[in-house]
Amino acid sequence: MADREGRDGDPRWLAPDEMQAWLANSAIMISLPAALDARMRRESDLTFFEYMVLSVLSEQPERTLQMSELATRTAASLSRLSHVVGRLEKRGLLTRARLPGAGRRTTAALTDAGHRAVVAAAPGHVAAVREYLLDRIDSHDLAALSRIGSAVEAAVRDDSSLRAR
Repeated sequence: MADREGRDGDPRWLAPDEMQAWLANSAIMISLPAALDARMRRESDLTFFEYMVLSVLSEQPERTLQMSELATRTAASLSRLSHVVGRLEKRGLLTRARLPGAGRRTTAALTDAGHRAVVAAAPGHVAAVREYLLDRIDSHDLAALSRIGSAVEAAVRDDSSLRAR
């Protein structure tokens, strides 16, 4: 793991090639979700995040998942997830239920209408992912992107300050 500071406690500023890579990655982190969101809204009346919530649920046994696990799988805070799940529940796309026992455990379950919505939105989502990202890179870049994404995800997952969230 790289040190956060250089000699004498100074920050390790980015070299030109590192800056170029960081700015390109920042464009992916900011522009790609915004483009996917705009397209999803236009084509399916779902936000990108709403689609991701429904998609994760659609892949679960009984299309149900505990809210805390759903938050982890969608990289969302429980607060953000609760807000979005509330909107989706009002639209009849999922339901929430409290789990019996100690604590405030709640599940989210995809309704039949929610399943139909995510199935209907999936082809457009896949087309957008291909158009904006996958069809723009070659097989070597795809392999590199997979390695990079896995390394970054592992670093974020291992950050204890984020786990406390």
